[in-house]
Order: sequence, then C-alpha cells, then structure tokens
Amino acid sequence: MPAELSPIDTAKFVAAKRAVQFIESGMKVGLGTGSTAAWMVRCLAERIRDEGLKVVGVPTSTRTAELARQLGIPITSLDDAKWLDLTIDGADEFDVNLALIKGGGAALLQEKIVATASDQMIVIADAAKEVSQLGNFPLPVEIIPFGWQTTKALIEETLVSLDVLNRDTSIRMNSDKPLITDEANYILDLHLKRIGNPRQLALVLNQIPGVVENGLFIDICDIVVIGHGDGRVTVRDINAGSQAEDQVYFKPTDNIFADLGD
Repeated sequence: MPAELSPIDTAKFVAAKRAVQFIESGMKVGLGTGSTAAWMVRCLAERIRDEGLKVVGVPTSTRTAELARQLGIPITSLDDAKWLDLTIDGADEFDVNLALIKGGGAALLQEKIVATASDQMIVIADAAKEVSQLGNFPLPVEIIPFGWQTTKALIEETLVSLDVLNRDTSIRMNSDKPLITDEANYILDLHLKRIGNPRQLALVLNQIPGVVENGLFIDICDIVVIGHGDGRVTVRDINAGSQAEDQVYFKPTDNIFADLGD
C-alpha cells in the first residue's frame, strides 16, 4: 500500500483490515461496492495470499467482480452460492441503530439482495459516516427507465406526507446522460436532509410503481467497524449490545495496495 495515507484513507483501510478478520476458511462472503469496500477486497486478497484462506466471494457489482478477479479472489454468483455466511460492505451513513443509507456507488440493489441473503452483515466506515439522524446524504432510489419522470413525480408527491425536512429530487447523471446501473435502471437521489422515520419511508417508497428498491437498509446490518485516522477501530455489535476498541497495525509498503489511496 502507499507509504503515506491521508487520515480518511487510513480510516477506511484499518476498518477494512479489521473487518476481514471476521472471515474464516470455508466461508461464502458477500463483497461490497465502493471506495471503502475496495480496501476490504484488497485486505481479503492479502489474507488469501499470505494465510492460504479458502473462501469464495459473491460480488455486488461488476466493478467489485473485476477487482476480485484481478486479485485472485475466487468468485461465484449468488444463484450458485444460494446463501452466504457474511457480507462486508461500506455505507454512506449509519445511525445508532445501525440503519444505513447506501447506494452512493449506484449498486444498492445488488448490495441489498446480497446482504439480506447473508447470516451476518458487517459495515465498514470511517467515523464521519456516523450520524445522529439519517438523511443528510442523498437517499438513492433505483427506478426503471420507463416512465421515470412519472415515477419521480409520484415520489415527490408521496414525500409531502412523510417526515422529511426537504423534498428535492434529482436523476443521477453520467456525463450528459442518466447513469445506468448494473441492472439497467436509473438512480433517483432524494435530497431529504433529515429522515424522521426511515422504516416508514423505506416501506412507502417501495410501494410506488416504477421503484425497484431504495437505499435504506433497516435491520440488516449486525456489526459496524468504524475506522479512525490514527489507526484505531471501533467495533460495534448491535445484537450483542457491545462496543470494543482496537488498534490496527500494518506495514507501509505492500504492492497489493499500490493503486489505492492516491
């Protein structure tokens, strides 16, 4: 890995490094998507290389699948794996109940399917992702392209009766065209600022025609591993009601991380 990391990249790295210690030989593991999850995939590849760890991964996006292949991590499809022991993924926000907003990397649909098909979900994040109330990060909603402007209008109309601070919405763009997800859908970002009742919002959004899935992950995450810029990690287990502090030590030079932390 690069000899010097910024505090934010150090936080992501140590969270990933600690989280992969939950993985045991023989496990089927969901591999998340995003910048923090990319660190996790690298750390898993390091364990496979150095310790002979025997695992199979189920990627949550084409990007993660490509990275896993490059690093020599055996992968399979969820259809073939059927059920997973563990999924490790990042989050855009999480609260005290380990409710999450995910989808900043436009992979929320596969991420939610994989996470819910796992015995356990571990979220890795830097400390800045912890919030007292969800909603400052725009909530992604995956919608089908057909009639998307009608779907957008229906969502905006529905938000009027819900406990949110703001109701602005925008279609996520890729240059001058709408971004296309791995499932050939669009992403609508809801700029809500504050979500008073995440559970209610998640349920209501998924009743709207044209909505495929939303980025609220409720009662899915079991453990969050929070990284800090000084190399500390906090491991919070919602089921055990426990919290532990740890320190992650690492060698500053390892070419398996050579293109990260730029």
